[in-house]
Amino acid sequence: MIHAATPIPAQMTEVLSGPVPRLALAAFLGGLIGLERQLKHRPAGLRTNMFICFGAAMYTILSIELTKDMGPGDHTRIAAQIIPGIGFIGAGSILHAKNGVSGLTTAATLFVVASIGMACGGGLYLPAIFATLLIFIGLFALGRVETQFNLKPLVMNYSLVSSKQADELVPEVKMLVQLENKTAQDVQVATFRGKQRITFSVEGTRKEHKHLMKTFHDLEDFRGMQTMEGLDTGE
Repeated sequence: MIHAATPIPAQMTEVLSGPVPRLALAAFLGGLIGLERQLKHRPAGLRTNMFICFGAAMYTILSIELTKDMGPGDHTRIAAQIIPGIGFIGAGSILHAKNGVSGLTTAATLFVVASIGMACGGGLYLPAIFATLLIFIGLFALGRVETQFNLKPLVMNYSLVSSKQADELVPEVKMLVQLENKTAQDVQVATFRGKQRITFSVEGTRKEHKHLMKTFHDLEDFRGMQTMEGLDTGE
């Protein structure tokens, strides 16, 4: 015998659709995305993403509740200010350095996290959860694909101490880098213990940097070349 499903009490339905569950879900989803950012040591980590998602949900709820008894009007005016506000925060997470730009993915993540918070605040639970899953796929799975197939460029800082004169060393370095279809950026030369120390940076994938280092180490004058990882462009 098939029994009819027990209807959910009206009070329970009201509680589940109330502001508290919406805020709790927003904090939870924002925290999940923030945890991934925190584990990767990004500027906007667990608390930042959680607070942004929670705040966006709160402003969305306020936008609905405060205008409920005011009659006809724009009930989204308060929530609409979330977008330019997140734009300012996102701009602050983008770092411009002499070797490139970093923080673009972080800024984009904050923008999407705010939209997830707005969805939670508006009671759109399923779209909010689905968007969070897609963000995880984009940040975690696609990040691994980029690394696996050497698709992600990064800036590598090169340094070499040599007894050769700077006017001989610099043209040779630039020529070797150009042979790999790259450009030596921010080339600097300084005297170090009576020798010339040259530093420069090159942008490329890990595979390209590995090939460039092999090119240097195949030549006797450049076997002392060392590298240090710089900006991870885009993140």
